[in-house]
Amino acid sequence: MSSSPVSVAQNRPSWDEYFVQIAFTVAQRSTCDRAHVGCVLVRDRRILTTGYNGAPAGLPHCDDVGHLLVDGHCVRTLHAEQNALIQAALHGVGTEGATAYVTHQPCLTCAKMLINAGVRRVVYAGNYPDDYSRRFLDAAGVELVHLARNRQADTVHRPDTSNSK
Repeated sequence: MSSSPVSVAQNRPSWDEYFVQIAFTVAQRSTCDRAHVGCVLVRDRRILTTGYNGAPAGLPHCDDVGHLLVDGHCVRTLHAEQNALIQAALHGVGTEGATAYVTHQPCLTCAKMLINAGVRRVVYAGNYPDDYSRRFLDAAGVELVHLARNRQADTVHRPDTSNSK
């Protein structure tokens, strides 16, 4: 009988891939169909909080009442990163030294919030064209890692409805 180990490492995702995949799952809870975005805050390989883009608690969602557009942006919702940070504050969870895993590159406002919350690393999948965000993160010493994803949902989540009746 052989006791040689069986290698399963070939099929295991890296920690970054694992947490980005979880961010895509979190994004499925989004209530604004313009972009389903998810964020997972992690420290020491442990999930601290999650967030997705949606209306503030108790207020109507885009999915229910439509978008509130100002200058081409829906302002009815909070961003995923904002909701993840708010959940941390609400529940007394420190974010110093955390990594943010996000389905999209953070916008400038979210980048500034992540910087002030002590997040030291941001791993994102889909691109969001905000050079100021990149510059602020770089100036603050926050590592920005693009983990490209080859899937339809890397920009906007589109659930498969082909089997719906």
